[in-house]
Amino acid sequence: MIHPEKFQKLADDAKTQIEEISIEELTSLIQQENPPLLIDVREESEWNLSHLEDAVHLSRGVIEIKIEAIAPDPNTPIICYCGGGNRSALVAESLQKMGYTNVKSLIGGFKAWHKAELPTITSAP
Repeated sequence: MIHPEKFQKLADDAKTQIEEISIEELTSLIQQENPPLLIDVREESEWNLSHLEDAVHLSRGVIEIKIEAIAPDPNTPIICYCGGGNRSALVAESLQKMGYTNVKSLIGGFKAWHKAELPTITSAP
């Protein structure tokens, strides 16, 4: 998907301030005994269609309000993902500004995960 120029610049700037993680790195991390908190920042309609199995849904519009209830410890390992990696980069940057120290964004987002034919689940609306 081609995004408007100003949005893409904002996302690209955010990516210079955060750490991104590959699908390979994520699949390794989620198999560990203490996997990171996986947060889907897409809209509810996207989440309902399909998402990663152990993900928590906190859309980009509410995550800053709700994150402390889900992850009160600012050192919690968090991996954010969206559709293609831009919104999650913006969220990761925002969470860092809130004091979260171990936040990453999935490169390529859900589209890359799906393209790699990795498992997903569906939520009933």
